[in-house]
Amino acid sequence: MTDLRSLVPVVLLVFTLGTVLAQTPAPVRVCESKNGTSCEECLGNVTCLWCIKTRSCLTYPVRTILPPHALCPLNDARWGLCWINFRNLIITLAVLGAVLIIAFLVCLFCCCKCENFGASRFAAKMERQVNRTKSKQEERRAEMKQRHQEIRKKYGLSGANPYSKFG
Repeated sequence: MTDLRSLVPVVLLVFTLGTVLAQTPAPVRVCESKNGTSCEECLGNVTCLWCIKTRSCLTYPVRTILPPHALCPLNDARWGLCWINFRNLIITLAVLGAVLIIAFLVCLFCCCKCENFGASRFAAKMERQVNRTKSKQEERRAEMKQRHQEIRKKYGLSGANPYSKFG
């Protein structure tokens, strides 16, 4: 137990240093240094955004998810690929995401429906097997009763049971 308590300050120190280092901004602006170059050269770095209207390479504003209109209009913004604008990229990704979600839900529905169908078939099969077993058991009981009756007749014990008055 004392070993764990001695590790707590070390873990807190590592966590604190990690959060401080993660929040320090990068001093060098790589994207802005590529202003005046081509779109392909700018987008060689995934953190960069190319604006066709101003022909400038900008650092992608990750805090706002979508680049603000004041920085570059969506029709003129390029990210990742030079031949597709940001608005069309967003629409395409949204449609692909929706198609994937719908396909997943359809598969989920089909699997559940097939599973329920299979379960009902399994239940019906088990019920038929139970009924068969019960009918065989009843047949065996009837045969045993008949054999017992024949044995009683053979030995003259077919009369009233003398012990029946005690039951």
